[in-house]
Amino acid sequence: MTATPTSDETPSVSIADEDYGALRAAAAVWAGTSVLITDRRGRVLIERVGYRDTCLLPGGAVDKGESPAHAAARELREELGITMSLDRGLAVDWVSAAGVEARPALRFPGEVLHVFDGGTWGDEEIAAIRPRAGEIEAVEFVEPARLPELMSPDNARRALSALRARVNAAGPALLEDGLPITPTVLDRAGILRAARARHHFPFHTGPVPEHLAVCQAWGWLFAPDGRVLVLLEPDTGAACLPGGTPEPQDSGDPQATLRREALEEAAARFDEPLLLGHLTDPGEPHIRLRYAAALTRLGFPPVDPATGRTHLRILATPEQALELFDWGEPAAEQLAAVHQARTRLAIPRALPQPVTELADDAFILW
Repeated sequence: MTATPTSDETPSVSIADEDYGALRAAAAVWAGTSVLITDRRGRVLIERVGYRDTCLLPGGAVDKGESPAHAAARELREELGITMSLDRGLAVDWVSAAGVEARPALRFPGEVLHVFDGGTWGDEEIAAIRPRAGEIEAVEFVEPARLPELMSPDNARRALSALRARVNAAGPALLEDGLPITPTVLDRAGILRAARARHHFPFHTGPVPEHLAVCQAWGWLFAPDGRVLVLLEPDTGAACLPGGTPEPQDSGDPQATLRREALEEAAARFDEPLLLGHLTDPGEPHIRLRYAAALTRLGFPPVDPATGRTHLRILATPEQALELFDWGEPAAEQLAAVHQARTRLAIPRALPQPVTELADDAFILW
C-alpha cells in the first residue's frame, strides 16, 4: 500500500491521477483580483457598492478557467465600463480567514488575490467611467491616507501596500493579509498613511519678487545617479525635501537657510545651488523658493533640533518623490524645472529603480 503524500510533497509515480487531483482539490482556495488606479494627483479610485458598507477597489472573483489578468480586465469593463488590458502586477496577497474575519457561513478557505496596476488616469479616462447600475453606487478618487477610514482593514492594507510597491518600482510585492513579507523602507516608514501636505501653489520660474518675503527654501539635492534626497518623518512617514524656514542667523540669505536646514535635518552638504523658481501662496505676502544642487557629502543622520526626531533618508527619482506629495497641477512645471537644472548640473537622468534607504551607519562622500 502506497502512502498518500501531503499537499506540499511531490506526488510519487504510484499515486493515481484521480487521487492526486482529489488531494489538491481538497486544498483549493479562492482566487480574486483588484485594480489600483490613481488620478494625476495620486488619489486612489474607490467604488461605493450597494452590498457592503465599506468601499472597494475595482475587481472581483476569478471565474473558472480564467486568468487573473483577464478577470481584472473583465471586472473593470463590467463595473466601470472601461476596456483596457492589464499586464503589470503590483502585489499578490495571501488572504487568510483570520485576515478578513470571514463569517463562518462563507466557509472561506483562503484566497490568492492579485492586484494589477490600472495606471494614472487623466480627465478623458475619468470622464469615460460608466458605473454599473445596481452595483456601483459611486466612484471617487480619495487621498491614500483615507483608505483605512473608507475600506475594510484588509482591503486598506492591501491597497496601501500595492501603492507603495508601485512607487518603489521594484516589481510585485508578496503579501500576507495585506502586509509585505519583505517590507521596504516605504512600508516600514508607512508612507501615504498620513495625509500628504496639500500645496497647490502656482510655480514661477521668473525673477523673485523683491516685495515678498521668503518663508521657505527647499532643495532638490541630487546624488550622482540623478536621484534626489527625500526625508521621511519617522512617526508618520510624511515626506519632505531638505530645507525649511529662515532663521535670524541666516541674515536674510535663502541659500544660507537651505544649507543650515539641510545640515540640521540630514547632515547634507551640497555645491552651489541653482534657483529653480518660487511658489506664491495666494493672499499671503510671501513666497517659497525652490533650488537644485549636487550633493557633495552626507554624514551620519542627525537629530533635527526643530523636531527632536531623526528623519529617515532615502534616494528616489524626482518622479518617485513627487508621488509622495500633493502639489497639484503646478507639480508638473516644477518637475520640468528640476530636470532643466539637472541638465545644467551635468547630472544624468535617474533610471526607474527602487528607492534606497541611506543607512544609519552610512557616510557617503561624492
